[in-house]
Amino acid sequence: MASTVQSPAATLRSVWLAQAQASPWVAFSLAAASVAVLLLLVAGGINAFHSGEATNVRYALLGGSAGFAATALGAVAAIGLRDVSTRAQDSMLGFAAGMMLAASAFSLILPGLEAGRELFGNGPAAALTVVVGLGLGVLLMLGLDHFTPHEHESTGPRGPEFARLNRVWLFVLAIALHNLPEGMAIGVSFANGDLDVGLPLTTAISIQDIPEGLAVALALRTTGLSAKASVLIAAASGLMEPIGALVGIGMSSGFAVAYPVSLGLAAGAMIFVVSHEVIPETHRNGHQTPATLGLMLGFAVMMFLDTALG
Repeated sequence: MASTVQSPAATLRSVWLAQAQASPWVAFSLAAASVAVLLLLVAGGINAFHSGEATNVRYALLGGSAGFAATALGAVAAIGLRDVSTRAQDSMLGFAAGMMLAASAFSLILPGLEAGRELFGNGPAAALTVVVGLGLGVLLMLGLDHFTPHEHESTGPRGPEFARLNRVWLFVLAIALHNLPEGMAIGVSFANGDLDVGLPLTTAISIQDIPEGLAVALALRTTGLSAKASVLIAAASGLMEPIGALVGIGMSSGFAVAYPVSLGLAAGAMIFVVSHEVIPETHRNGHQTPATLGLMLGFAVMMFLDTALG
């Protein structure tokens, strides 16, 4: 009796279906968050066409491209820094985590609260608006983490098991999950054309993308890839930042309330990534103290940048 061989697409569909049946609440959360983001994108796209916000879109694309360039720079640095210690890598990732946390607070949540207060005229309504965005960001990243096959060195394969994806591509998908919310944050920060919001956030994310690109390229080397391939893949992962920036500005340019909601969403997504992926990665080798000091330094640098540039 001849056996039936499923196509890769059919196999992936069956794996996703099984994953959804095993975790229905996570699947529902991802669907709800995705619909919310899609509605914001459609509204933002229509608004951009009719109001001619080409300048803001250009700012967002340039900001996302800066993040890509910084990731590529860090990846290239891996060629000459082959023997960076795990302690140094954990410290650099801690620094990146601190900058992301500070950027979430000072460049996303606080401007979101201010925008909400201007819109509704009172603090509780403004806070609720940003909290709704935070929740959507967490639900979106939780769902993507659960349904996207990817791998972390510390925890191994995550998401649905899909045998056709080798270990290298699992790493690449993990990197994409990390870079997407950063790009979205950049795009959202330029939605009102306010450089006082967008410039500090873009600068902070670009600075922390350099050690991140370096760490990713070094990690890919451990999978057996050549130095050239590791650098190219690590650099290419940064392309998610300009793509995310376009998504971010698209979803935050529609309704008036979309701006504070989107700021909260981007902050929630970034905080989720920091807590769920970056900090555990910096602590797995027993380097909690240098990683924590790096985090505090990154937080302080971002706070200074936000004050100086904002």
